[in-house]
Parts: sequence; structure tokens; C-alpha cells
Amino acid sequence: MQNKINIQNKKARFLYEILDKYTAGIVLSGTEIKSIRSSKASIAESFCEFNEQGELFVINMTVEEYKFGNYYNHRPKAERKLLLNKRELKKLEKEVKNSGLTIVPLKLFINDNGYAKLNIALAKGKKLYDKRETIKDRDNKRNLDRVKKIYK
Repeated sequence: MQNKINIQNKKARFLYEILDKYTAGIVLSGTEIKSIRSSKASIAESFCEFNEQGELFVINMTVEEYKFGNYYNHRPKAERKLLLNKRELKKLEKEVKNSGLTIVPLKLFINDNGYAKLNIALAKGKKLYDKRETIKDRDNKRNLDRVKKIYK
């Protein structure tokens, strides 16, 4: 039907320990979805937070202006509302307020029905020694794969 859009936040897995994952819909305008379909979006520096009414918004998500848009084009760094079940929203809000956890977007994609979805995760920030351990594990795995490849 269409090319698959798969915009990832690779830095989030390095900076945070992922505890729980959710898939949320996004409220978008016409030019925003057109820009996302042409892969002109970034979630690298973005995070999610609740407003006073208990609604979840993604902050700092960059969706470039649609190049064929006119006067009604969208703002690139606007706050965008996320759509989740009421039960999931209450659970996330309770975890964020009580435990000091954060909600980070992991992946922006378009599902089979053509709707933009955002994979978000409840996450805890890693300490410096955890990050070093992640780097060490990744290097060890890379070296092990090299050795396996040589002796095949």
C-alpha cells in the first residue's frame, strides 16, 4: 500500500531503562501527517508529560513543515496530544507522580490503517555506570560476533 515509516529514538534505549511499553495514537493536523508520511519527523529530544486535565502530550517532537503547505501549515515543535485508554492514562500518571519515572517516545510509525502511532515507554534514567556497562556489553557482543564469523 505505502512505504513503511519507522522513525526511532535510538538514544532513549541508551539513556533510560525501559520498564513498560504502550502504543498511543497522536492527534495531528493534515499537514503534519503528510510530513510524517514523507519521513520528515524526529523524536530524538522529545518526552511526554501530563497537563492539568490528566491528558498526555508529547513535547519537543519535531515535525517539519510540509513543503507544499500554504498559510495553514503547522508549527514544527507544537505539543501533540497522545491518545490512550483512560485506565492506561491513570496508571501512567500515578507511576510518574509517585515513582519519579518519565515517559519517553521510542518509535513513530504508521499502522496498516494509515494512522500515525507512537510507541512510548515508562522509563527510569540510567546512571553513568549503567551506561558504561551497556557500552561494554555492546563491544563484547561485537567482538564475539567477529570471532564467530572468522571460525565459521
